[in-house]
Amino acid sequence: MCTEHTGRVAQQHRDGTGAGFSRRAALVGGAAAAVTAALTGTARAEDRTPPAPSWGRRGLADLTHPLTTSLPMFVPSEAPSRRTAVTIEQNGYYLQEWRVFEHTGTHVDAPGHFTAGGRLAPELRIDELVTPAVVIDISTRAADEPDTVVTIDDVRAHEQRHGRIPDGAAVLMDSGWGARIGDPEAYRGADAAGALHFPGFGADTCEWLLERRRIRSLGVDTLSIDPGVSTTFDTHLLLTGADRYGLENLAHLDRIPATGATIVVGLIPFEEGSGGPARVFASW
Repeated sequence: MCTEHTGRVAQQHRDGTGAGFSRRAALVGGAAAAVTAALTGTARAEDRTPPAPSWGRRGLADLTHPLTTSLPMFVPSEAPSRRTAVTIEQNGYYLQEWRVFEHTGTHVDAPGHFTAGGRLAPELRIDELVTPAVVIDISTRAADEPDTVVTIDDVRAHEQRHGRIPDGAAVLMDSGWGARIGDPEAYRGADAAGALHFPGFGADTCEWLLERRRIRSLGVDTLSIDPGVSTTFDTHLLLTGADRYGLENLAHLDRIPATGATIVVGLIPFEEGSGGPARVFASW
């Protein structure tokens, strides 16, 4: 390439007139112009407060407890652990290594967790993990009776007040137990003999909901959909035997409406997973 041509090309790149540069220049220039216009508009409207987004009656809530090494566990020896594997200072990026059992924190019990041959985490469909939800509040009774369960009468009272539970819904128990998440002993409720005490769903209620309302799942703000005193896990057996899944250790159930919400269960599809930790959201 001759010196004259080289100089001309260099000049074109400097002033943005070269064929190879013009498209990028236009894009960058357009973006800069947009930013300038936005900033100018902001300056001209410095005395105006921009209107907040209009959400109407719509709300959002996170029903997930953060995953920490101090979370209460059904079996304390199964508590998660973590270590820093890589640091920015030494390696240029940050990375942790976790040891976590599948049923840790806010999580899903897949049908195969209690039912031999039942579907596992990767087999749960999206339309099963995005469902209408209702919340049955037994927190007042549970405060005095930790072994209480959601009864059929509780369900009927809920429906008298809020309407029929829709088919395919997640029925969630608000026992107030989520407020105890920072105190593993209070959350587990273990007595001197080691028996656990916290609320859950009665087996007959689970059976009624499966037959009469064709529910998609049961969810609780405790360690188990069965009450803590259960040793036979009848509610688990009924629910998973009907090819339905459970949600345990949910958070903030008092923040969502008794009916009208939709939950999204972000289950990690672990290979051959009996369930697993999940990020659970509610919207209404």
